[in-house]
Amino acid sequence: MRPDDLARSLERLVPRGPTLLIIGVLAGLAFPALADGARPLMAAAIFVLVLGTFLQIEGDAFRRALRRPLVWLLLPALAMLACPLAVGFAARGAGLRAELIVALVLSVCAPPSSGTAAVARMLGFDATIPLAVTLLSMALAPVTVPLIAAGFAGLTLDPLALAVRLALLVGGAGAVALLLRRQAAAQLARHARSIDALVLASLLLFAIATMAGVRAQIETQPIAAATCIGLAFACNLALQALGALLTPGNLAARLTSGLVLGNRNVGLVWSAMGAAVSPMTALFFAATQFPIYMTPRLIELLVRHARKEKASS
Repeated sequence: MRPDDLARSLERLVPRGPTLLIIGVLAGLAFPALADGARPLMAAAIFVLVLGTFLQIEGDAFRRALRRPLVWLLLPALAMLACPLAVGFAARGAGLRAELIVALVLSVCAPPSSGTAAVARMLGFDATIPLAVTLLSMALAPVTVPLIAAGFAGLTLDPLALAVRLALLVGGAGAVALLLRRQAAAQLARHARSIDALVLASLLLFAIATMAGVRAQIETQPIAAATCIGLAFACNLALQALGALLTPGNLAARLTSGLVLGNRNVGLVWSAMGAAVSPMTALFFAATQFPIYMTPRLIELLVRHARKEKASS
């Protein structure tokens, strides 16, 4: 198959993205060898996700979005400061094990998922707000992630080293995106759908890669795995509900804010931590992928039902 044909095939799959994301997670669980083979590509997938986020910027729409306090202040502050602190103190108050507290805090410290803008487009939502909030949150991540992570006991990380790795990953993707936009802005505008398809492919690859070793852990540690999956769903849905409740506007705007707060780019922190990730933290990070990849499909069904109700009335 020629590259152009492959690109067009991927573009046609973008509207089915929410369903494909679930398939990616299940494929990684069902075929451990596939997940193990994809695992070395995890860092590359994260880089492409971040790069795709930067490439999706539309100047005028982005500037209009930045004039809204919800975008430049409320959602980034909630995502990068209020939510991780609240989750951390709630986990401590609930008496969770130190390893689970660390895993929860690190997962919520991560900026919104780089694929949220693409997912918003798949759902028919305005992708500008999640894109703007994601970029602002990524800029904050090298500062907020190490500071908040270092504030919780039992976390043996070098905050400066983590900040440097995050800055290199985000800054490197930003520099490549800036170069591409300067050299080929018109071509990028014409191929916006292809960029969405590339982001979707990277999300699928990352979904498969995060399942490496998870099936074995579920089989050998079923209680720990079930605990991590339950906590991941509870945390994600609670943050999505918070975003929906705090956002004025229609259902699409509320659900978009929910996605921004709930679905985090855990892979960014995962890649930046490298070998410092403990087995329990890695298991929880993998568990966070279940709600990240499954909730878009649930939202799609909810939106479809709401549109049918509106049409019938």
